[in-house]
Amino acid sequence: MAYKHFEVIEKHAGLLGVLIAIMVSIGGLAEITPLFVQAHSVKAPPGVKPYDALRLAGRDVYVREGCYLCHSQMIRALRAETQRYGHFSTAEESVYDRPFQWGSKRTGPDLARVGGKYSDHWQRLHLENPRQVEPESNMPAYPWLDDNKLDIADVQARMRTLRRLGDPYTDDDIAQANESLAGKTEMDALIAYLQGLGIKNEPTSTVPVPAGHGDQP
Repeated sequence: MAYKHFEVIEKHAGLLGVLIAIMVSIGGLAEITPLFVQAHSVKAPPGVKPYDALRLAGRDVYVREGCYLCHSQMIRALRAETQRYGHFSTAEESVYDRPFQWGSKRTGPDLARVGGKYSDHWQRLHLENPRQVEPESNMPAYPWLDDNKLDIADVQARMRTLRRLGDPYTDDDIAQANESLAGKTEMDALIAYLQGLGIKNEPTSTVPVPAGHGDQP
């Protein structure tokens, strides 16, 4: 193609900028659109249910306090990781996470399968003062969580919002929050959330670990 066909574009910066923006937008849509379609195609497998009221409140505390900045919740399919943490993570486990908590930085250990690894009492001591159980820990303490009572109405409102987004909460699930959250603190909720990771969000048929990638927990 002759140069004259491009000359008008190259000599007019405004036109060049508009055409560049159009091409970048087309390329971006070509990259991003399939990801959105794929994300909506992920369905909850058997055994994975939305968070109950107490664990949902605990997850919100986890996000609010920035725990995801130091702890990931994604075990990669590498031998070193599966041997330490258990079988690798799958997208289906996080289908009810908005936003997901996979993370990318590990100042502390991965928490994807921390549920049941320690007792509730250990988790409480660790959150009140991490140095009580891990003398060299640099994790901050969260003693005030034991003084903060849960706002039941707020948690129920969150459940209704999540139901509008597609989570299968029933009216009974939302109503039962009055009983399950009565007298509970943010500390209780966060412990319940941690103790459910890798247990209550685990598919009934777990993903097999390929040979050479460690054993399942």
